[in-house]
Amino acid sequence: MNRMFKGRRQIWYLIWILSLTVMCGCSHEKKPDGNHEKTNAKENVEKRVENTAPDQPESKPVDEKPMIAIDPGHQSEQIDMSALEENGPGSTVMKRKATQGTRGIYSGKTEYQLNLEISLRLKTELERRGFQIVLTRKDNNTAISNKERAVLSNQADVAIRIHANGSETQTAQGALCLIMSQENPYVGDLYEQSYQLADEILASYCQKTGLQNRGITPNDTMTGINWSEIPVTILEMGFMTNPQDDQKMTDVKFQESMVQGIADGIENYFTKYPKT
Repeated sequence: MNRMFKGRRQIWYLIWILSLTVMCGCSHEKKPDGNHEKTNAKENVEKRVENTAPDQPESKPVDEKPMIAIDPGHQSEQIDMSALEENGPGSTVMKRKATQGTRGIYSGKTEYQLNLEISLRLKTELERRGFQIVLTRKDNNTAISNKERAVLSNQADVAIRIHANGSETQTAQGALCLIMSQENPYVGDLYEQSYQLADEILASYCQKTGLQNRGITPNDTMTGINWSEIPVTILEMGFMTNPQDDQKMTDVKFQESMVQGIADGIENYFTKYPKT
C-alpha cells in the first residue's frame, strides 16, 4: 500500500515538473518585433500605391537638330548632262541639267572635285554637331541634274549649294553668296529666309578663312534655286581663277577653316532663327 502511494506521488511529481517547464518555455517565447511589423505594413502600402497610381508620362524626347541639304555643285565631264530641263516649275526656259564648272588656275583641280571634297568634310562636321544631312551626290560619277538636286534637298530645312567661282580675270577674288530676288516668280517668298541664311554663312565663312566678303547677289537663273521649297543659298567659296584663292581652297589645312566657317554660319542661323 505504501509502495503504491509512493509510486503515485512520484508520477504526480513528474507531471508537476513537466508543467512548470512548459510554462516557463512559453513565458520566454520571443515576442514579434514591432519594427518588423511596421516595415511590412509600409511595404504593403507602397505596393498598393504603386499598383493603383496612374502611369507617369514619359519624358519628352530631346528636339532633333534641323536637317541640312548639302549640294556639291556641278558634275564630272565623264557624265553626259547635256540634256535640257525646265529652269523652274512651268518655265519655258530650258537649261542644261548640269555642267562641270571651272578649274583651278594654280592647282589644276576641277570645281566639281573641290565642291565634293568640301561637301563631304562639311557633312562630317555638321553630323558631329548633331545635324541631320541630305547629300545630293556622294561621288563625281552619279548623274543628277540641278532640278533633281533641288527636289531631293526639299526634304531638309535649309539647303546650301557648294560652288567655287571663275572669272576671265585672275584678279577677281573672295567669296560671295547667290540667292533668289524678291521678284523671283518661283521662289520669291523664300527671299528673306534665304538672305538671312546666306548672310550668316558668308559672314562666318569669311571671318574664319580671311577671304574677302563680296556680299550677297540675287540671281534668278539658277535651276537649283528655282525648284527649291526651302531657304537656299549658293556659296561661291572663292575664285579658282585667282592664284591665291585657288591655292588656299585646295590646301587641306585651309579647307578645315572653310568647313568650320560654313558650319558656324549654319549654327548661327538656327540660333537666331530657330526651326519652327
